[in-house]
Amino acid sequence: MTVELQVAEGWLTVCELSALTPGRGVAALLPDGSQAAVFVDRAGRTYAIGNQDPFTGAQVLSRGLLGATAGRPFVASPLLKQRFDLESGRCLDDDEVAVRTYRVRTAVTS
Repeated sequence: MTVELQVAEGWLTVCELSALTPGRGVAALLPDGSQAAVFVDRAGRTYAIGNQDPFTGAQVLSRGLLGATAGRPFVASPLLKQRFDLESGRCLDDDEVAVRTYRVRTAVTS
């Protein structure tokens, strides 16, 4: 199975699902030059958000730690520890800040 993100050009294959480690992320370079942080949680759900930490400008969210609060999955930035909701992109520590989210799907490879 492959992990795919929906980008402007359509569905982009990022990697094999088996290449992702539950609870950890990977960075993916997108066709427009931006980056996405792609995650799989311990239940096997996949998520993708922008990789750039809006507080520092560093491309590091893929290196953050996954967690959940009130049933909402998040990644905590490895730099300043702000938490970003993996479904909405909203910063849980500052309502005025958010990162981009991407639709993710897993597809069977032939």
